[in-house]
Amino acid sequence: MSTTHKVVTRFAPSPTGYMHIGGVRTALFAWALARQNKGTFILRIEDTDKEREVPGSIDQIIESLAWLGITWDEGVGVGGPAGEYLQSKRLDHYIKYGKKLEAKGLAYADPYTAEEVDAFRKKSETEGRPFLYRDYRPQNPPTWDGTQPLRLKITTIKSYSWHDAIRGDLSAGPEALDDFILIKSDGYPTYNLAHIIDDLEMNVTHILRADEFISSVPKFLALYEALGITPPIMATLPPIMAPDGKKKLGKRDGAKDILGYRDDGYLPSAMLNFLVFIGWNPGDETEIITADEFIERFDLTKVQRSGGGFNEDKLNWINKEHLKRLSTQEQFDFVLRFISPAFATSCGTDKMSRLTPTIIERISVGKEIRDMEEKGELAFIVLQPPLDQAILNWNGKQDAAITTKYLSKLLTIVTNLPTFESVEQVKNEIMQFADSFAQRGAVLHPLRYALTGLAQSPDPFTVAYILGKDETVKRISFAIDSLSL
Repeated sequence: MSTTHKVVTRFAPSPTGYMHIGGVRTALFAWALARQNKGTFILRIEDTDKEREVPGSIDQIIESLAWLGITWDEGVGVGGPAGEYLQSKRLDHYIKYGKKLEAKGLAYADPYTAEEVDAFRKKSETEGRPFLYRDYRPQNPPTWDGTQPLRLKITTIKSYSWHDAIRGDLSAGPEALDDFILIKSDGYPTYNLAHIIDDLEMNVTHILRADEFISSVPKFLALYEALGITPPIMATLPPIMAPDGKKKLGKRDGAKDILGYRDDGYLPSAMLNFLVFIGWNPGDETEIITADEFIERFDLTKVQRSGGGFNEDKLNWINKEHLKRLSTQEQFDFVLRFISPAFATSCGTDKMSRLTPTIIERISVGKEIRDMEEKGELAFIVLQPPLDQAILNWNGKQDAAITTKYLSKLLTIVTNLPTFESVEQVKNEIMQFADSFAQRGAVLHPLRYALTGLAQSPDPFTVAYILGKDETVKRISFAIDSLSL
């Protein structure tokens, strides 16, 4: 997308809870649009709902964006020409515009108590018509002194039409309009006023946001008109749907704290890859994409209107693909994040390095490493496993004497190797012997079981390479001795 004006986008979350994937995707798309056009991306915190604000939420928002590599040019923690980017520290800005609207006769102090408003509502219900505040607008409101709510005065009841960069041409009838609160009696602005003033003063050109705001656009347009402001370009993102596709994703369906995915062992590159494809398609068969590639290829016209589904199986597949693409050192560091320090110490650096590719091959997400260790699937790496003679003898298919003969030959092969250089080297030496038998399992099964004590495990060549020559020799010798008991 190109434009003759500098593109300025913003992400403006409310710190009323953890950051979930819907909010993160909004940030991703707004960030990509700004980066693609060499524009400005702003992080603004809309913290005017003090009753619902959750302590620590702002830090969680910042940490979440940082984890995904989303950086901002202006905003919280960075600063910028707007001065403050916490709405709670910009109250004088909203009051200034509120007073301007009152002076123009386009806003008024709301003198009614909650009880009086409730009585108006009941009266409308009794008369069988919807409650509209403008029907009870005071004829001679007091001068606004900040202790009463300040309401916008809707002077013209009309329909509104507007263009959405994603949804196309939209409209709403006059029934959507009513006198709404701009500034509450506690001195804090409502979202309706605050975001419009902030976007104006921060020169925002494009607003990307969730679809629940569509019904409020007529209010926004009425306020833009009252302020004499040309609205920014609006783009409504499609909802993220639950796996069944029948409702929006909720907490029960996986809409958890985005940092919970980090803690479970999803890579930030994989999470970004997954989220950008929920509602956006580059127009080809691409499934794996980097942040830079997404920025280069992003196009608002390719954002779909209908909701995109949350598919955890797809997320796991994408994460596995990104794990494969890590460097050897990055894979090693990733495994260390999820393996216990005691296990890592028992292994030592060399053995952990040899074990890492096998772990990476067997997992899709980091928490599965913890699961493997807790289930004892990795214990054989550091402990000599106990052996059952029947299982060692190819699950009872051959005599102990035959198994002893084969293991003795394998012991000689392994002992004669000067060092274990690679899995392929170990495999080539062993398979020269195993391939001489019609059923290679007669040789390979006892070897695998001797090394791991498990019915199912990585192949014996990989295990031998991980264990190293000395430990492999020791375990084969232990198996031979156990057959003579």
